[in-house]
Amino acid sequence: MEKPRYKRVLLKLSGEALKEKGSSDTISPQIVQTISRQLADIRATGVELAVVIGGGNIWRGLSAAHQGMNRSTADYMGMLATVMNGLAIMSTLEDMGVSCRVMSAIEMNSVAEPYISRRALHHIARGHVLIFVAGTGNPYFSTDTAAALRANEIGAEVILKATKVDGIYDSDPMKNPAAVRYDHITYAEALAKRLNVMDSTAFSLCMDNKLPIIVLNMNCEGSIHRALMGEKVGTLVSD
Repeated sequence: MEKPRYKRVLLKLSGEALKEKGSSDTISPQIVQTISRQLADIRATGVELAVVIGGGNIWRGLSAAHQGMNRSTADYMGMLATVMNGLAIMSTLEDMGVSCRVMSAIEMNSVAEPYISRRALHHIARGHVLIFVAGTGNPYFSTDTAAALRANEIGAEVILKATKVDGIYDSDPMKNPAAVRYDHITYAEALAKRLNVMDSTAFSLCMDNKLPIIVLNMNCEGSIHRALMGEKVGTLVSD
């Protein structure tokens, strides 16, 4: 059996990944099933897996703040949205026989464990899939930043950032058919070219700690598995 290149990874999922295009439903059970099946397949390879999930399918704190809502309040509402998404994935994974733990940066003991780094390390070493919710627990920080922070805390070897496109381009491929995709780019080049890999805080955390990021399309069947096996998939951002 082929051996994965990485032993421990963190997958960053946007909340929008759980929503069916064109549907008014914020969470699609069918899409959650599809995503959970991929997570189960990752775990079956022996890779230790953690997931950070966004909440944009339910609520966007920054958008609400731009419309006049208090920014801190709007951001806390966004954190609660990530908890709902995390619970949806947890429930589906457990139905598939995959052991997992939801860990929240905001204490809500009835539905999730409080995030404690040593406890997280214990869980992941025992083979549980970790689902980190509620961002960093602080307003003004995105779930990208939470992903970079948690990945460094648990000693992940790489962040897999699942997006709607198959990597990083020199311009928006949705608007520019001639956009060129990068197979590999350094942190410095991504900064100089102002490519939106992650928000600046998250990106700085990865750059300072030399934590590679692979940006890929999760909807492309087999892309995550191929990345774990060390194949060239999407765009690699590294030193």
